[in-house]
Amino acid sequence: MTAKDSLPPAPFPARIAAGLLPTLALAVTCLWNGSAAADFRLCNNTSSRVGIALGYKDAEGWTTEGWWNVSSRSCETLLRGTLVARFYYIYALDYDRGGEWSGQAFMCSRDKEFTIKGTENCLARGFDRTGFFEVDTGEQRAWTVQLTEANEQPAQRVPGIPGTMGPGGPGGVPGLSNPGGPGLPPPAAPRQ
Repeated sequence: MTAKDSLPPAPFPARIAAGLLPTLALAVTCLWNGSAAADFRLCNNTSSRVGIALGYKDAEGWTTEGWWNVSSRSCETLLRGTLVARFYYIYALDYDRGGEWSGQAFMCSRDKEFTIKGTENCLARGFDRTGFFEVDTGEQRAWTVQLTEANEQPAQRVPGIPGTMGPGGPGGVPGLSNPGGPGLPPPAAPRQ
């Protein structure tokens, strides 16, 4: 008989607590991380790499930012923390096949990395005037946009023909509004 064999077994509640402690610690860690995940995310569910520009209104006014490069079949957090607005605006480029996801809410952007304050006079300020599509989060604390090939528009636009830039189109993705949809006039500017 060894010294180990001579020790009495631990009481039943102590053995349960010792076995549950690592499990409890893991559960608390998961809950802690889950509650902090109030972010605005975008998932690229296409077979292409995409570039993302984002527009939103906060306490300081309108801001557009870009570019996030999102690999095929992956997700990216665009804004961290609890959402501060109901409506967000996205413009996305398909780097591999040349399409885009766009809309009728015009905001400022540029070809290189940018953060632009304000949406007025884009061209006069030296920026591009780009059509973003609207995302209505329903005032949720967190939101994830799912980009799919079904809501992508061809890169060619027909000047002067309305409705050639809407994100929904036939087979559009639920959860993405279509500002240029049938029977609805496109909004002239992002919602206040």
